[in-house]
Amino acid sequence: MAAAAARWVPVVGLLLLALLLPAPAGAATPARSPPSSASSAVFLLSGDVYPTGHYYVTMNIGDPAKPYFLDVDTGSDLTWLQCDAPCQSCNKVPHPLYRPTKNKLVPCANSICTALHSGSSPNKKCTTQQQCDYQIKYTDKASSLGVLVTDSFSLPLRNKSNVRPSLSFGCGYDQQVGKNGAAPATTDGLLGLGRGSVSLLSQLKQQGITKNVLGHCLSTSGGGFLFFGDDMVPTSRVTWVPMVRSTSGNYYSPGSATLYFDRRSLSTKPMEVVFDSGSTYTYFSAQPYQATISAIKGSLSKSLKQVSDPSLPLCWKGQKAFKSVFDVKKDFKSLQFIFGKNAVMEIPPENYLVVTKNGNVCLGILDGSAAKLSFSIIGDITMQDQMVIYDNEKAQLGWIRGSCSRSPKSIMSSFP
Repeated sequence: MAAAAARWVPVVGLLLLALLLPAPAGAATPARSPPSSASSAVFLLSGDVYPTGHYYVTMNIGDPAKPYFLDVDTGSDLTWLQCDAPCQSCNKVPHPLYRPTKNKLVPCANSICTALHSGSSPNKKCTTQQQCDYQIKYTDKASSLGVLVTDSFSLPLRNKSNVRPSLSFGCGYDQQVGKNGAAPATTDGLLGLGRGSVSLLSQLKQQGITKNVLGHCLSTSGGGFLFFGDDMVPTSRVTWVPMVRSTSGNYYSPGSATLYFDRRSLSTKPMEVVFDSGSTYTYFSAQPYQATISAIKGSLSKSLKQVSDPSLPLCWKGQKAFKSVFDVKKDFKSLQFIFGKNAVMEIPPENYLVVTKNGNVCLGILDGSAAKLSFSIIGDITMQDQMVIYDNEKAQLGWIRGSCSRSPKSIMSSFP
């Protein structure tokens, strides 16, 4: 199954909304605190908002370790790989399918299986006590079916060491997406970094390897980096907001925000906001979406003409083809989210616009009501060129603007 299937994609194309697995805040066994010498694990990212449609990380899994491309998703918990168990229905993926062995199977009685199956809408019960079955369904009838396995992950730490913890993830042997699962995929699976106890981040905390903190820096020009642990978190200039329980699921949410355009209030009701790296674009619920469209259209110069483009629903062309967002940045105004009393997230034009291969500029904010969303999503496009930090230890979300186009080591010089 293409990992991109789990993403929030434009309603003009394929729309797949993951049903998040309800999970308890903690696992059944007590968590151990990471040792004082614990170091962040750091990974380089590949991909972009357009045309790839997602950012992904190379994870080395198994013994001997083999590389797999995983779509980075903070909006879901379960990590899974397309898997030859044997595979009943899989996409063509970049690497040979992961092959499990019986001794890697997670038994049904394991606490992580209990967490996976918990909640008012269990996703699947075990068919046998020897294994933990899972099934993730998507709204357009796409799905991933498989079993939980445990295998070693090779994690490069900032202190130059390398750890190989055994972590549990999904081995998906029956995927349905696109035309009978025949669509090629740019990734081998999905990296679930949500708040639940089955996420890799929670498992690393459980084993005392890193703290339950993650961050990512997505570059406008493609690539960037991802880290687990807290020793790469800047010590100053970060805008922090408390993490709240989303009314819509176990999402990362800073609560409600008021929306401004060019420093002027759009007079919309405060809207619940969710941070989700599994969403390529940003989604506003109905009222703020319409208000934003009206404000943007009302501020544009006559040199821009609305035009149809297959990439996104709302696009404009100029007197000549645009090569980058920076060619047209001066024609658009910034948006602002205000959280709480005075926490501001600035959204400049390059954080909500895309220039397509046709040379048009398109709005990367989409109508969430078409996807039946009752909240708004800050997706990859709006998180570009800022470090976004999900701190589960202190229950807070943070962001700080800076270039994400360099290596993690050199980039840290641009963040205090």
